[in-house]
Amino acid sequence: MQAIETVTTETRRTLILGLAGWLALCFAASAMGALFMPGDWYGALQKPAWNPPNWVFGPVWMLLYLMMAVAVWMVWQHGGWVKQRKPLTCFLIQLGLNAAWSPLFFGMRRPDLAFLDIVLLWLAIAVTILSFWKVHKAAAWLLAPYLAWVSFASALNFAIWQLN
Repeated sequence: MQAIETVTTETRRTLILGLAGWLALCFAASAMGALFMPGDWYGALQKPAWNPPNWVFGPVWMLLYLMMAVAVWMVWQHGGWVKQRKPLTCFLIQLGLNAAWSPLFFGMRRPDLAFLDIVLLWLAIAVTILSFWKVHKAAAWLLAPYLAWVSFASALNFAIWQLN
């Protein structure tokens, strides 16, 4: 009986550490947004009338990164890297593209390169959702708002690029 409790405790510990690791990784990627803030340059750009106020972006992204971490953790629980190499790799690729956007747009002040990045990001998220769907449907659904937001962000990025 005690051996079963030990396994359960170990499993619980592994799951908690796994979730903490995925949260840390996702929020590390989000730190790029904190390192490359909009600033005066962005404030001076022409923007479409439908551009949301700056305060909207932080809470939306925080919720999306949380949902991303939970989604990837749900997939990771189904065999880890050994069994889920493809979906987890897809996730890491999209996360890298996500992290690259702020340095391109705000750091380098290159909306054109940022647009290319966000189009690739959109495609990578779609592939990640499809690969997650095969493993855990709820995990795939958790990424749907992320794809929707990146769709909106892509249109906004393109509009800002064209207006400036």
